[in-house]
Amino acid sequence: MSAIRVVLVEDHDLTRAGMRMTLQQHDSVQVVGEAANGQDGLKLISKEKPDIAIVDIGLPDIDGIEVTRRLKAEDPEVRVLILTLRDNDQTVLAAFAAGADSYCMKDIGSADLFAALQTTREGHSWIDPSIARTVLGQIGSQPAAGTSTVQINAAEPEFTQILEASPLTERELEVLQLIVEGRSNQDIADQLYITVGTVKTHVRNILSKLCADDRTQAAVTALRAGLVR
Repeated sequence: MSAIRVVLVEDHDLTRAGMRMTLQQHDSVQVVGEAANGQDGLKLISKEKPDIAIVDIGLPDIDGIEVTRRLKAEDPEVRVLILTLRDNDQTVLAAFAAGADSYCMKDIGSADLFAALQTTREGHSWIDPSIARTVLGQIGSQPAAGTSTVQINAAEPEFTQILEASPLTERELEVLQLIVEGRSNQDIADQLYITVGTVKTHVRNILSKLCADDRTQAAVTALRAGLVR
């Protein structure tokens, strides 16, 4: 497989230099450019067409969320990995709503960063474990009364097509809400008065309908699609 081509957008010189050195330790990663602000980053990404743009949120001109939004509008094929010190709910959710593919904290280890890059290039979302519950919790916080299915109005056309064909049922949403609360399959079965086997079937259906490999990816897909009643 060819090297992962990366553009790094980070305003702090020492942080950017350290990140570059970390990335260059891996033969399968190629840093094709660096920028110290959002405007220069967008120009560089447009020119180099990297596989992944690593973008800091706290940029001095336009923040990383706006960079992500503009980048995705111009070239949805470039994947964005947000790298930041910020882990508050609003920032995390805003980043994914803008189109970010993955989200890492700046204290991430070298091995985890490399894994995040690989996962992101493969088209999946990598979420730092410290903020995974924030993303999952956004799904669980949706109201659960009313209609028998959950309507998802997607910002990206492929999400709309996927979810119009296979909408989540009310029961599947109930199962998803209990999952994000940390409930085991047995707990879910007991609360909903169904068998563990039925719970497993619902979980498989949720992942299948959202085209997700695991529960966290399903949550990110639903979040980015705009899960609403």
